[in-house]
Amino acid sequence: MSAEFAYQREREDYEIINGEIYMMSSPNTNHTRINSNIQGIFDRYLDGKRCEPFDNLNLFLDDENAYIPDEMIVCDPDIVEEDGIHGVPDLVVEIISKSTVRKDKNEKFFAYEKYGVKEYWIVDPFMKCVDVYILKSGKFTDGGHYQFYTDKEFNLLTEKAKNETCTEIKVSLYDDFVVNVKDIFKRVK
Repeated sequence: MSAEFAYQREREDYEIINGEIYMMSSPNTNHTRINSNIQGIFDRYLDGKRCEPFDNLNLFLDDENAYIPDEMIVCDPDIVEEDGIHGVPDLVVEIISKSTVRKDKNEKFFAYEKYGVKEYWIVDPFMKCVDVYILKSGKFTDGGHYQFYTDKEFNLLTEKAKNETCTEIKVSLYDDFVVNVKDIFKRVK
């Protein structure tokens, strides 16, 4: 085996979901833009606070479930270790792709619920929306559907649709933490 091939094998990313290994593909440009936007939002808000944002870091829930979420907020510094998060983050963000949508909306959804993640975001770069789930009594409840519209698209909506459109996510971890959906999808095509 060549040294270059050995290096590439060491560099491959994978997740373990219910004991099965899934190789991860490289993210596309819009995925990377969304991830960077959310990381910047979280980093700016959490600066000087106890909770800490992490992106693309190993998350070890148990021996059968080890993920690499796109974004996390962790408020318990005791679960932060050199190789990743060993325990339950307070907020997790998954940006779906065609290859991950089933896992993010099913297996990971139920694992995050089971282990007690307080808030879970599923970001859809294709529809430019965010679905938020809040943990209540051990079950995820609907925390809202947040849609991004360009100014031109928004102006084409009916008044009723405009009034029903949610564009600001109230993060459950802090009373004053509000994220505007347009900031998540900045520069996304």
